[in-house]
Amino acid sequence: MTLARVVVACCAGWLAAAAGAAPLAYVSNEGSGSVSVIDTATDKVVANWALGGKPRGIAVAHDGKTLYLSDQDQNALVAVDTATGKATKTVPLGNSPEAIYLSQDGKWLTAAVEEDNTVAIVDTATLTVVKRVKTRGKNPEHAVWSPDGKWIYASAEEADSVDIIDVGKGEVVKSVKVGNRPRGIGFLPDGSRAYVAAENADTVNVFDVATGEVIARIKAGARSNGVKVHPDGKRVFVTSGGEGTVQVIDTATNAIVAKIAVGKRPWNMALTPDGGKLYVACGRSNQVTVIDTATNTKIADVDVGALPWGVAIP
Repeated sequence: MTLARVVVACCAGWLAAAAGAAPLAYVSNEGSGSVSVIDTATDKVVANWALGGKPRGIAVAHDGKTLYLSDQDQNALVAVDTATGKATKTVPLGNSPEAIYLSQDGKWLTAAVEEDNTVAIVDTATLTVVKRVKTRGKNPEHAVWSPDGKWIYASAEEADSVDIIDVGKGEVVKSVKVGNRPRGIGFLPDGSRAYVAAENADTVNVFDVATGEVIARIKAGARSNGVKVHPDGKRVFVTSGGEGTVQVIDTATNAIVAKIAVGKRPWNMALTPDGGKLYVACGRSNQVTVIDTATNTKIADVDVGALPWGVAIP
């Protein structure tokens, strides 16, 4: 029996000790209704939490104490106590919630609700939805905060554009064409640029955030999807679902400088806080691929649950 099939019994104190040594990576497994917990020091699974439903979007509070999941079966946001692996609260979001993202200060959370064509904004202190913003694009999947919290960029599967939401106004103020089926989004740490993958166009669009316009289009791998920005702002990682690779973009030149083979259907990703390791959810492999970002090489394939969708690291 593989580790992905085992529910590891462990006390809260043991997990806290593991978290103190190195951050934990949390993986949402939509096919098995579970979350796998990886110790990033050893790249071993230390727990599997059976949470039921179909968890997809995943985020973790900055203090590491609360994990957030979007559960498509419940049409809800699920808060999980990371000390116990138990759900503590569910918050109705709407029909078929997808990716979720925390604001940089951790006070707010966005959930893209695809069948309602909305972005729900949740107050993390009260776990209540305080605003629902109607999108112009159909079936939104990602809704990502700019570092300063002024903007939310929302991508939609059945669209060719990214919707730019003015947080102060609480509405979409601009839609910008990026190519068919926009997906993952990542902002540079200084908020000057945003990188948006367009899956069916096999491209990554570079936005000037000040103007809200695309200033470059980068030809990337087939079915470009997930986007993750390195903390130093010098590199952007993009998954290629059609090739089973991760592309590395040099933000100084907007050129692809490396291509790393990973598992099947790589999807969403997370970086350790120091940027040293990238964790890639590979849905069709039932694995998370771990990449050393200093050398752009694969260092591990970690067995997790069925159809891993996303990864979160505090």
